[in-house]
Formats: sequence, C-alpha cells, structure tokens
Amino acid sequence: MNTPVISATGLWTPPNSISNEELVHSYNVWADNWNRERAADISAGLIEPKTHSSVEFIQKASGIKSRFVIDKAGILDPDIMAPRIAERPNDRISVLAEIAVNAARDALERSGRKAEDVDAVICAASNMQRAYPAMAVEVQDALGCGGFAFDMNVACSSATFGIQTAADFIRSGSAKSVLVVNPEICSGHLNFTDRDSHFIFGDVATAILVEEESIAPVGHWKILGTKLKTQFSNNIRNNFGFLNRAAPEGIDAPDKLFVQEGRKVFKEVVPMVANMIASQMEELDIKPESLRRMWLHQANANMNRLISSKVLGREATEDESPTVLDTYANTSSAGSIIAFHKNSGDFKHGQRGLICSFGAGYSAGTVFVEKAA
Repeated sequence: MNTPVISATGLWTPPNSISNEELVHSYNVWADNWNRERAADISAGLIEPKTHSSVEFIQKASGIKSRFVIDKAGILDPDIMAPRIAERPNDRISVLAEIAVNAARDALERSGRKAEDVDAVICAASNMQRAYPAMAVEVQDALGCGGFAFDMNVACSSATFGIQTAADFIRSGSAKSVLVVNPEICSGHLNFTDRDSHFIFGDVATAILVEEESIAPVGHWKILGTKLKTQFSNNIRNNFGFLNRAAPEGIDAPDKLFVQEGRKVFKEVVPMVANMIASQMEELDIKPESLRRMWLHQANANMNRLISSKVLGREATEDESPTVLDTYANTSSAGSIIAFHKNSGDFKHGQRGLICSFGAGYSAGTVFVEKAA
C-alpha cells in the first residue's frame, strides 16, 4: 500500500487587520444608533435595547485580540456592518478561488513541486462562494493542475477531513499528489451586529500538499493516523442556502448567518474531542509525554486549554499548544493548519504532533504526524 505524507503547507493572509478596539467602537456606534431609532419602543418595553460590547468581554470570552479580513471598511462602517466584496464577471477568477490559489502556490513552492505534478485538488472549506462549478475545479484550472477536483464542506473540520480524503487517495493509488485548499472568508457569514459573536471570525486561506512518500521532499511529515467523527447538533448552524428564495419571508433573517449556542458547544465538544484524541492515541500507542505539540482548532482559547489539559493530564504550555487565535481569530477549517504552518519549523526527526479540528456538525478530525528526516 502507498504511504501518504504531508509534503508542505501554504498560507495566505489578507492585508487588512481589525483590532478589538476598532471592532468594539464600530459595534457600539451601531448599537447607539439602533437604540436611538427605536427609543419609543424601548421606552414602552416592547423591545430590549442593544448593550455595548467591550474589549475586555471579547478577550475573556475568546482570547481573540484582532483578525484579518478581506474588507475592513464595510465591517467598520456603522451603516453597513458587513464586508463589501464586489462580484466579478465570469471571465475573472472568483475571490474564494483566488485566495486558495495564493495559499496553494505557497505550499507548492515550499515543496519544490510544480502545479502540473498535482493529480487532484480538494477545496475543503466552510462556505463556498457558489454552488457550481466547484471552487476546486476553478482552482485546478487557475493553477494548471491535471487530474480531478471537487469541493467538500465539513465546516471547521473541513481541512482534517480533506487530509484524510487525500491520504486515502494516495493509499488507493488514485493519486500521488493531492492539494487540499482551505479558503475561508468567514467575515461573509458573520453577523457583525450580534454582540455575542461579532468578534469571532477572520479571513484567511491555507493549503496542504499530501503526497506519496516516495516522491515527497526531505523533511516531510509522516501521517501516523487519522480519525474523523461527526455527531449531529443544531448548536452551531447557518441556514443560508439556495432554497431561501422559496421562502422569501426568511431572507436576511439572523439564522441565514452564523448562529451558535456557545455554552452548549463548549460543554459538549470539549469531552467529545478529548475522548476522541485519547482513543486514537491508545490505538497508535502514543503516550501523552511523547506528543511534542498539538495544533488545535483555533476557535476559543479556553476550549483549547481544557482539551489539551485533558489529553496531557496537566496544563499545556504555549509551546505545546500554540495559539494563532489572538491575531487571526477563528478562521474555521484553516485555524489548525495556520497553527501547524507557523509553529512546526522547530521539529526534529522523530518528533510527533497532532493536528486537530472540531466545530459545526458536530464534526471533529485528528491527524497525528511525525517529522521525517
């Protein structure tokens, strides 16, 4: 059987960053305007006034300090409170495909691989810009890859599900080189007028090149094992879709953007993921003390702290469970890949680590890796 490995990863970061201070100011101006326009109904007790957000609240709740976004002006404009990204004509590359290509080229360059060497492209992300043609096929065309391409969506676990899918293609002999791209324009589905979630997401694109070991570059990553899990839950949901036009009364309702029951998610996902990791470590005979680093999904600092402590049996250090959440915020499927990409260069031959994702679905994925010589 062919052996799949990770040859390289790639990262593209938007040029625009929004600090918590900027985001809070924008939201509070919007809230004051909203309250002023509805002062009579608020005074009559018909509706509740909007309360202010704060930097302290955001950092305590999430650990996020800033986020990168495709468009900054629209998000911070109290009269808009959403990104403004112009539609492109069909003869130009779409925005989502463009940022995926940027990350893919970074991964290809790091691996010394040419686009024509790639046999398959998987676009694994939370939100696709359109239904069809597949974003992956557009990325394949823009790069000049051969073979086949398709989209897949497992929300925040899309990247790890994509890695296992790519690894299975390698094992079966269907492909020797598979490019997994994770373009995430999360600001597009975030309700910036919701105090409880307006700070959560950022935009980014990552890429992972999964290949057969015999053609992989020096210093690749052996894939020791992968595991995927799904469990249905309504606690993280987005009801936007093509059938919305069939029920026009619901268009632009809050549930057509990201909504979640944060406390329920925390309570249910932490033990599910911790048990999943522990179970696979036992299967692979990996002891907690031999795990050099965990690159966990970057959604909530408190959640990561608790999961890592359950896995290790003690509080993890920043080195053992690095954070990119503070500057990138939650970037859905890309979060754990950013953490891996930016915090794996110091690994030595034989050292082991874990890439782990978890999110809506619920969905969770684990990828145990070992640094090769």
